[in-house]
Amino acid sequence: MAAYKLFMPDMRTTSVVFASPHSGREYPWSFVRRTTLDEKTLRSSEDAFVDRLFDAAPLHGAPLLTAIAPRAWIDVNRASDELDPALIEGVKRVAHNPRVASGLGVVPRVVANGRSIYRGKISRKEADARIEEFWAPWHQALTTLMDDSVALYGEAILIDCHSMPHEAIETISHPRGTRPEIVLGDRFGAAASSDVVDKIEAAMTSAGLRVARNAPFAGAFVTQNYGRPALNRHAVQVEIDRSLYMNEQHIRPNNNFAPFKALIDRVVADVTGIGRAELPMAAE
Repeated sequence: MAAYKLFMPDMRTTSVVFASPHSGREYPWSFVRRTTLDEKTLRSSEDAFVDRLFDAAPLHGAPLLTAIAPRAWIDVNRASDELDPALIEGVKRVAHNPRVASGLGVVPRVVANGRSIYRGKISRKEADARIEEFWAPWHQALTTLMDDSVALYGEAILIDCHSMPHEAIETISHPRGTRPEIVLGDRFGAAASSDVVDKIEAAMTSAGLRVARNAPFAGAFVTQNYGRPALNRHAVQVEIDRSLYMNEQHIRPNNNFAPFKALIDRVVADVTGIGRAELPMAAE
């Protein structure tokens, strides 16, 4: 199994890069046989179909990097040293890390709602192999894409594409009294300039979407690691309410998938335009 799929435009025309780290859905048979969970429960950790929602990116001059391996197997939106001593043999307990403590380290111990994936522990050798074979190539590819954007255009804007369970936003208030459909995470300004985030939000709201920022999701390792606005490297996590396009219980597209994807296609076109608007004028 390859570590990722990379969809490149015929010509890069924007500094924007799209990535979908949690939409992988190729489950190794050895993993499926070993887990205590059925396939549907395993898939509850996926950002299912997010890669399909954003697949118009190359048509607008931007690359799209998507996961192949599922999040329940290896989570590329974690640091490689976020190892869970409750799952991996030989790992020593270190300073408290809430993600690891909850079972959501780089090799997850649980899926959604805290359901255990394994009956016991796995070896450190196995965990290291997953990191070497899947985590490392993914991040090398993303690093190259970001570096190329900076080299070509003087900046890089990463759109870190995710989805969230509808129940995750049911308790969130919104200024207009309605729940947000999109949550943008910039780690409270640490991962992207306010100007970039403002423009991304404007692209969303102009499409009719209700947008909130940083609550309940401010961004995890990818936004933290790649967002360096002082160096013209911006990273913004986009969380989409899954109920807008899929049946969460059965993990399949719902009847609104096609029209919602058409809406996201328009958003992608507008967002890639942000990366063109900032380009220097060509020499005469």
